[in-house]
Amino acid sequence: MGLERIALISDVHGNLTALEAVLGDIEQRGIERIFNLGDYVGKGPRGSAVVDRCREVCEVNILGNWDDFLPDPEREIDSEGMRWWKKELREDQGNWLRALPFCHDFLLSGRQIRLFHASATSVHTRVRFDHDEQEFLGMFENTEATGDGPIPTVVGYADTHDPFYEVDLAGTLFNIGSVGNSMGDPTPVYVILEGVPDSEQAAPFSVQFVRVPYDAAAELQVATDLGMPELNGYEAEIIHGVYRGNIYANRTPTYHRRPRT
Repeated sequence: MGLERIALISDVHGNLTALEAVLGDIEQRGIERIFNLGDYVGKGPRGSAVVDRCREVCEVNILGNWDDFLPDPEREIDSEGMRWWKKELREDQGNWLRALPFCHDFLLSGRQIRLFHASATSVHTRVRFDHDEQEFLGMFENTEATGDGPIPTVVGYADTHDPFYEVDLAGTLFNIGSVGNSMGDPTPVYVILEGVPDSEQAAPFSVQFVRVPYDAAAELQVATDLGMPELNGYEAEIIHGVYRGNIYANRTPTYHRRPRT
């Protein structure tokens, strides 16, 4: 069996304009398999359309933190924006989101790969690019959330909107960044995995990061026309790549990577 490519996307966050640009790039490359690592909704104006589009084109769909808590009828955290984003979803979409699997495991070129949204323990536990050694090792563990199975040697995740690639302690960890809400560089980013599918034998394997320009001003205009709340925050994120809460803004100097070996 020959090499095959799989596109990994995540954190579209209702940004349909960015999603369509990325899907167009994937199609131009002739890639037919798309895995989605979650966070379809919230922040952007067209979560409902994003959900429908991803259900149509993605072979694998995984639960994100926004997909879990936004449609939750018992959600305690609330705001004008959250009420707007939830109302924009159909009931069946909310049910579909909350029922998504936590992770996806598969073999590629003899490597045991695991994909999830944020961490091995919960979609609400965040592991940033400046993680320590214990956080790194924890990403490869079997937990109650992941279930039992072969221990992964390669882990891909999302959540932080901040792509990176790290090889350490016999494991490979990478973050695929965000399609619809990328921080730092606001250009949508996704990952292409290439290898021999379902193979236990070692074979060529690669991880490629792809940036896809799109019309962010047009996306912001859609949000304006639809009357979406929190427009200033959305503009800061999709135009400038700065987190609206200014907690993790544009890789500020207070965050440092641990030494790489």
